[in-house]
Amino acid sequence: MGVLDGKVVIITGGGRGIGRECALLAAKAGARVLVNDLGAGVSGADEGSAGPAEETAAEIRAAGGEAVSNSESVSSMAAVKGMVEQALDTFGGLHAIINPAGILRDGMFHKMSDEDWDAVIEVHLRGAYNVTRASIEHFRKQEDGAYVLFTSTSGLIGNIGQANYAAAKLGVMGLSRIVAMEGAAKNVRSNIIAPFAWTRMIATIPVKDEASAARVERMKNGMRADQVAQLAVALAAPAAATSGQIFAVRGNEVVLFNQPRPVRSVARIEGWTPETLIEQALPSMKASYTDVGATASVFPYDPI
Repeated sequence: MGVLDGKVVIITGGGRGIGRECALLAAKAGARVLVNDLGAGVSGADEGSAGPAEETAAEIRAAGGEAVSNSESVSSMAAVKGMVEQALDTFGGLHAIINPAGILRDGMFHKMSDEDWDAVIEVHLRGAYNVTRASIEHFRKQEDGAYVLFTSTSGLIGNIGQANYAAAKLGVMGLSRIVAMEGAAKNVRSNIIAPFAWTRMIATIPVKDEASAARVERMKNGMRADQVAQLAVALAAPAAATSGQIFAVRGNEVVLFNQPRPVRSVARIEGWTPETLIEQALPSMKASYTDVGATASVFPYDPI
């Protein structure tokens, strides 16, 4: 008996990387899988191909599982509605969506083009909206459904050169939180994962110094896509009974993130002015500030 026996799961970005590992593992766990992948390059600029999604689906079928492929883009609501209908028509149901599909168009913010901003927001944030909105009414009606959306430490913590990606991924955090809150009464669950894994997207990170080279080498050797898939499949299963949480997977380490809450406050009976805020309030809170260090400063140690 697998944790997804009898369930139907849509997995986006399922042709390669984390998505592919999620699709293969979900099938092993008993799910019937719709494998979606546009089949485009890391930047999403090329036309795409049906090949990657079908290759993963064929591998599942060859192993005795049930899978179909889809090569549409998550950035199109019409396409995502088509995925949902395809799953319902082919397998007679839908119970979970795992959504790691994504692109990267990195660049320093002061040099970023509108096109690169819009493209990343469309795939990551609009894509997360599309997969949740296109299926939420079905999940609520059947009182059973799970979303496993993907965030990034680029949004939760920050990485230089990824303003578009960070903005989109922090938006996914807010979306998942509300979906979890509104879905609680109907057994609709939503969680997010910030993955550390060597994928095509990570391979595009520029290596400019010894520190970044060492970081990339750690990711390449110690953080694999299949390790992220273990948690994604677990969270898609009803038995996990988990919703509204933020996780990271780093090698064999599973991290639970906190969520923004007040850390300190100051009050002044007579009220504040810009001058007194500068002289008194801000200095008194300075010890509780969060620094502007990047992800590598929060996770400086080798993966387990």
